[in-house]
Amino acid sequence: MKPINEQLDPILATDDQILDALSDADTASIMLCMVHLTGDMGIIRGAVKPIMEFLAPGEGITAQERQQVLHQALDVLKGYRDAPGELFNPNADELLEMLRFLAGDQMSDEHVAFLTSELSMNGEDPYGQPAIFTVPEEKRQQFEVLVIGAGMSGLLTAIRLKEAGISFKVLEKNEDVGGTWYENRYPGCRVDSANHTYSYSFKPKDWPQHFSPQEILREYFSDTANEFGLREHISFQTEVSEAKFDERSGQWLVQAISDGKTRTITANAVVSAVGQLNRPHIPGIPGAENFNGVSFHSARWQHEHDLSGKRIGVIGTGGSAFQFAPILAEQAASLTLFQRTPPWIVPNPEYFNEVPAGVHWLQRHVPFYAKWFRFKVFWRSSEGMLAAARADEGWDRPEESVGVVSQMVREMFLENLRGELKGRDDLLAKCTPGYPPFAKRMLIDDGKYLRTLKKDNVDLITEQIDCITANGVRTSDGVEHEFDVLIYGTGFKASEFLFPMKVYGLDNVELHEQWADAPQAYKGVTVPGFPNLFCTYGPNTNIVVNGSIIFFSECEVRYILGCLALLLEKDAAYLDVKQDVCDAYNHWINEGNAKMAWGQSNVNTWYKNASGKITQNWPGTLIEFWQQTRIADESDYWIKRL
Repeated sequence: MKPINEQLDPILATDDQILDALSDADTASIMLCMVHLTGDMGIIRGAVKPIMEFLAPGEGITAQERQQVLHQALDVLKGYRDAPGELFNPNADELLEMLRFLAGDQMSDEHVAFLTSELSMNGEDPYGQPAIFTVPEEKRQQFEVLVIGAGMSGLLTAIRLKEAGISFKVLEKNEDVGGTWYENRYPGCRVDSANHTYSYSFKPKDWPQHFSPQEILREYFSDTANEFGLREHISFQTEVSEAKFDERSGQWLVQAISDGKTRTITANAVVSAVGQLNRPHIPGIPGAENFNGVSFHSARWQHEHDLSGKRIGVIGTGGSAFQFAPILAEQAASLTLFQRTPPWIVPNPEYFNEVPAGVHWLQRHVPFYAKWFRFKVFWRSSEGMLAAARADEGWDRPEESVGVVSQMVREMFLENLRGELKGRDDLLAKCTPGYPPFAKRMLIDDGKYLRTLKKDNVDLITEQIDCITANGVRTSDGVEHEFDVLIYGTGFKASEFLFPMKVYGLDNVELHEQWADAPQAYKGVTVPGFPNLFCTYGPNTNIVVNGSIIFFSECEVRYILGCLALLLEKDAAYLDVKQDVCDAYNHWINEGNAKMAWGQSNVNTWYKNASGKITQNWPGTLIEFWQQTRIADESDYWIKRL
């Protein structure tokens, strides 16, 4: 990937305009920018230092200290405007000091290489795979890769393959790129990872909001496909039904259906980029087929129906319902939410906010502001909350929390609930989880959802659903709730990886039969007995508290390119991860998950399969995954020549 060069606009603003923009600045980020503009390391060696702990309010910088910093920044930016000079390029020790200023004592020595690379101050590519470029170009061009899916991971894979000069095709079942951001179009749909990290490392964006809505994200991925010339490589409205590995030729034979016709595509390797959250789950509630009104899943929203003045029932109070319920409540005659388990709510006043105009100005005009601002968001969201999800040995309150920090977070979340639902003890009881924070997916809210529950036309039902009738929903207390519209906000078939494809490996073994409801892979990427098959967002690569899923995908694709480099360097037909290597790795994964909140609690969650095994989540730190996926180790694989 070509280095990212900041393309900044010259500063033409007046002193007052600069000061106005600085009023929106992140204090720590602008201090680091001043170092670049002046070469004065003393700016970060004084008494003003940020506090980056999850439970610390704000930046840990007083209002007086902040004003001093901003006025100093005004003087620096005025000088740079009037006489732009050469920027200070810190050496390794100075850059480390700048990193430690921002990250504080939490940053250990082992983080240095990882975070220096992620910051990419000099245009480094933190997720590039140099090993692939040691392979002769002719070999790379003759190797064929088939990518299944053109969502976030599929586009990323295609970009990296194109950069490496490897031949590839992409099959996409939808009419356009974007994956989940193409399919999910329900009202209020938006990302719940901070957008400055929910973006490719090589394609930053001046995001309009801190957490962007679906249409902005879909546009981002569409623009990516255009910018990198990927569309000519993608076959749209093409779905894979079956893939078989031919051991004699060392190739995959893939059955692809388009326009009702099936064709066979051959490839040396297959990358599954089908994701985990793209096949809607509709629970088998008795009588569902008898409902006389309109019904649909939130991921297949039927926009042709006017919901104004309707009696609407929503089954589920997970992430999707959290986002669309407040919008429906504004137009419905009545809105009834059926809740099985209340989610923990992370209060975030910025969740629906626009990024302030001053931040946009700073990112466009001030050298390195965008990099340091993104890095701070990345660091704070990376390992900041991990301690609250990790269990303390001997902790004896598993129904509440899993440790000291976990209990502190619980109390903080409870305080928010009590404040938002003051005077509504009935709702407080219904909305208070009886399990530890982080044990299941937590949801972000600025108070909008909880305020929606207090509306006169909204009802939250916690009685178990008995059945669906012709007119609505009957609960276990015998009450029949009548509706015109029934919406399933019941999530996805997350544990059914690569569903509904049939995938046959060595000895004609089918992948899902081998997994037997307990999917596992080596580093979430390779599976024993399925040579040259690579997964992105595979088993146990979902993150709960630290970072963005795009970070994981970038690590995975780097590792896949490492595997391809190993394969081509050896003039081999295929490589197959060793069973004992995969087993040992997943033993480590299982032990790690058992020590996390989601492994300690018995609460129902999509993180688990039907038997209760955690098949989704990564239990470690970001740096551990970054380190594990830097190279492909030859000793982990059987490498076969024909």
